[in-house]
Amino acid sequence: MHFHKPISLDEAIALLAGDAGAMPLAGGATLVAMMNAELIEPNALVSLGAIDELKAVKSAAGGDVRIGAMVSHTELATSEQLVGGHAVVRRAASLIAHPTVRNIGTIGGAVAHGDPSSDLLPALVAADAVIEAAGSAGRRDIAAEDFFEDYLTTTLAEGEVVAAVRLPKSPVGATGVYEKFTRVHGDYATLSVAVMLAMKGGNCSFVRIALGAAGPKPIRVKAAEALLIGSELDGEAIAAASQLLAEASDPVDDVRGSADYRLILVPRLLSRALANARSQVEGAA
Repeated sequence: MHFHKPISLDEAIALLAGDAGAMPLAGGATLVAMMNAELIEPNALVSLGAIDELKAVKSAAGGDVRIGAMVSHTELATSEQLVGGHAVVRRAASLIAHPTVRNIGTIGGAVAHGDPSSDLLPALVAADAVIEAAGSAGRRDIAAEDFFEDYLTTTLAEGEVVAAVRLPKSPVGATGVYEKFTRVHGDYATLSVAVMLAMKGGNCSFVRIALGAAGPKPIRVKAAEALLIGSELDGEAIAAASQLLAEASDPVDDVRGSADYRLILVPRLLSRALANARSQVEGAA
C-alpha cells in the first residue's frame, strides 16, 4: 500500500483522482480501525495532515466561523471562537469518546464518515453548518442537513474530500447546547439532542433542533421547531415538539439500546437540553 503526504489540497485531490482505490486520511481514528478490522482495503492513503489550510479555525467579520477539516476534536472543544449558538459544536466535541480519541480525531474525518451516532453530526445540523467539499471538479458547498444521506453515506462524490465546515452567524443572544445519553462515559450516544436557542421577552424567538442516533442520519423537524417558537418552552409545547421528532425518527435496536427505548428518551433529553439552553440565555441577559 502506498502512503502519500501532500502539502496542498490541490495535490491531495490530484493523488485521489489518479488512484480510484486511494482514500484520504484525516486523523485516522475511524479509518485505521476499519482497516484493522478488514472492513476496507485502500490501495493508498493520502494524508491530509501536512496541509496547513485545513488546520485553522477562523472567524469572519460577519460572524461566520470557518473550521478547517483537520481541526481536532480537542481543538474544537477548547476553541474560544465557538461561542453563542456555535457553542453547540464545542460542547459536542467535548463529549466525544476520550481524550486520546479527541486528540486524534478531526471534524473533517467525522463529517466524511457520516456515522449517525457521532456527536458532531447533530450539532452541525443544529448550527446550520455548511460543508465545503473539494474535488477535481472544483469546490462546492453543501448544507449539513443535506450532506448526510443515510447510514455512513454522504453526498461526497468519489475523489472529493471535506475541506472545511462553515458555521453561519448565529442569532444575537443565542446559545448552543448538546445533551447525550450513553451506557457508559465515552461511549457513542444511545440518543443525543443538539439545540440552538434564542429567547425574547421570556418566549422562544429562535430554535434549531437535531437528534443524533435516532435514525440513519441526524433528524431535524422544522414543524417541531415551529411549535416552540413564541412559547415559554412549557411542558405542553415541548411534549408536542417531542412527538413530532419521535415520529420522524427511525432508530435501531443495538447494544446501546432498543428502538423503543431511544424514542422514550426523546422528550426527556429535549426537555433537558431546552432547560439548559434557556438557563444559559437568561443567565447571560
